[in-house]
This record gives sequence, structure tokens and C-alpha cells, in this order.
Amino acid sequence: MFTSSIGRLRFFLYSLAATVAEIVAIVVCIAGTIGFAGLINSTPGPSRQGMAGVILVMSLAFVLLRGNIAWRRSRDANGRSWILWAYIVFSAIYAVLQAGTMLVIDFGNPDSVPGGLNLLGLSIFGLWVSILVAKPAGGVDIDELTSVFDFDGAVPAPAGGSRMAASAVPSAPRAAAPAAQPIGRPRPAGFGKRGL
Repeated sequence: MFTSSIGRLRFFLYSLAATVAEIVAIVVCIAGTIGFAGLINSTPGPSRQGMAGVILVMSLAFVLLRGNIAWRRSRDANGRSWILWAYIVFSAIYAVLQAGTMLVIDFGNPDSVPGGLNLLGLSIFGLWVSILVAKPAGGVDIDELTSVFDFDGAVPAPAGGSRMAASAVPSAPRAAAPAAQPIGRPRPAGFGKRGL
């Protein structure tokens, strides 16, 4: 399961699911350690170390999950390895800085929020998009499309079904179509401009 190649659609869906699961896990980590009221009312520093440590471990686990998903997609598209490794390394740095931000942020002072984290997040998003839009190495995988959507039912016949059925019956061979004529006035036959 964690070694097979995945296409664009599955990469998008798996990444979306991992992001939602990580947000929920961060909320659970905060609520389970010092709580939201404790986080807002606490002073930056040692009182938040336990919460930041739990968030760091959980975020690094999600970096491994995202790295596996990106590696499988990159292998499917024969992607460049430097894009994959940059995505994984930047995601790990982001996880460390995110946990560190929880230690130093002061909710009473909006200037205490570091702005560099947003720039790093945009870089990670750009690398993710380049992994997502990479062309599959073997073209479109029809098995992947049919496994995601349910195509087991009967295909409904269009409104002109009887005409299609009649046209599907092989008929007598037709004569070869005449050669296409040029559009406009026909050229005079002969030699040169005057048709000599």
C-alpha cells in the first residue's frame, strides 16, 4: 500500500486527507496538553514545552507520511529527485519551526508572530504543486481512474440509441471518396499561368 505508485487524483486526495488529519491532530495536542485557555493565557517559554514537544513529534510523523505520498507520486511521474527532497526537507523544517512558534508566540502581541514561516509555507506549496502537475511517465492510467470511480453499472444508452444500433451493423463496402477539391475557383488545367 505504501510502495505503489499513485496518480494525480490520488496524490491530491491523500494530501488533502493528510492536511485535515494534521490540523485535527494539532488541535487534539493543544487540547490534551494545556488546553486553548492555557495556551492563550500562558507566557511564552517553559510552560509550553510539553505541548510544543508533542506537536513536533506529531508533525514529523505527518512529514514522513507526506514524504511517502510525494515519493510515490514522483516515482509515478519520473519526477526530479531534487524537487521531492526539497519538499521533504522544507516540510521537516516547517514542522520544527511550527512547534518552535508555539513556544515563543505571545497572543497579546501580534508582532510576535514570525513572518518567515509563511514564506516557507508558500515554498512548500509550490513544490507540492510541481509534484502534483508532473505528467505521468506512462500516460493516463485507466485502471486508476476506474478504481477511483464506480463504472460497474450499465452505461445508459443515448437518446438516438436505435440509430446507433443500426449504424453499428456492417454494411457493404463503400466506394473510395473522391479527392478533396480546393476551396474557391478551380485552377485551369495546363502549363504555366495562362494554361498553355
